[in-house]
Amino acid sequence: DLVMVARGDLAVEIGDENVPTVQKLIISTARRNEKGSITATQMMESMIENSSPTRAEASDVANAVFDGTDAVMLSAETAVGKYPVETISAMSRICESAERSKYTHITKKQKIADCDRADHAVSVAAVKIANDIGAKGLIVLTEGGNTSRWMSRVNSELPIYALSRNSTTLGAMTLFRGVVPLYFDSTRMSKLYVNRSASMELESRGLTKDGDILVLTSGDSMGVHGSTNKIKVIIAGQVR
Repeated sequence: DLVMVARGDLAVEIGDENVPTVQKLIISTARRNEKGSITATQMMESMIENSSPTRAEASDVANAVFDGTDAVMLSAETAVGKYPVETISAMSRICESAERSKYTHITKKQKIADCDRADHAVSVAAVKIANDIGAKGLIVLTEGGNTSRWMSRVNSELPIYALSRNSTTLGAMTLFRGVVPLYFDSTRMSKLYVNRSASMELESRGLTKDGDILVLTSGDSMGVHGSTNKIKVIIAGQVR
């Protein structure tokens, strides 16, 4: 499930002046309850007619990122606008710049929901381990995507590489902050070689390099929902 911050509808219901505060409340509540959030409505409205955004629009998009939103959405800007490609490119640049900013630390302070399942606890623990040891990223072997979704609620600024054979899972994971979904079928290989193959998959895509420390999560029962029960620290290029 995801929550959409539809600011046009919100303004009608609660007034324009209250939308910024409620936007922050909705996003933080969604994160606290481990749901994704999409911020929408008039984010780059001027680009329906113009090839560049206003400074206010750039700030609006960046502040949505600072608030902790998982995704930002365009509508008329790309549906009927004159500059759809330029609009997407500009929004992407703004989001990437905001994600690199020190102000993204505000989402780290948000309390995460209590873990009531083993795979949930493993997910949260893996992120803490990755932060503590200075890992370059997390590798998640996932079937349904829950592990990577839970990890994305703990904003660590580390990339979460969600490896799955399930196209529906991969599609859903594109909406969650910090998650990089990649096709990988762990059920077609021996358990002895899964970790090595996963590490090599990332290296082949230029996402990691030899010597990078990575934290990998997986389950004893490959291809089964909810089976994540293992955390392993690996070094790219040295996985056996």
